[in-house]
Amino acid sequence: MTIDERLEKLTERHEALAESVELLTQSIHEQGANIDKLRVNIDKLIANSAQDAENIRALARIAELHQTRIEKLEERQN
Repeated sequence: MTIDERLEKLTERHEALAESVELLTQSIHEQGANIDKLRVNIDKLIANSAQDAENIRALARIAELHQTRIEKLEERQN
């Protein structure tokens, strides 16, 4: 194999590697954008979960108050 043939092969490999790196870089940027979108969705889910928990606590408190009221009404009837 001549030096020119070796240089040609090295050039082809270099170009292939450069293309692979370019594709990998593009893929990484796309994944970064996807991660950012997921982060926004997760933040929304966390906020919604916190609101749901607060609403559940409020409903539980209302149920306790109603139960207490029912028990007092039942005691008066007896």
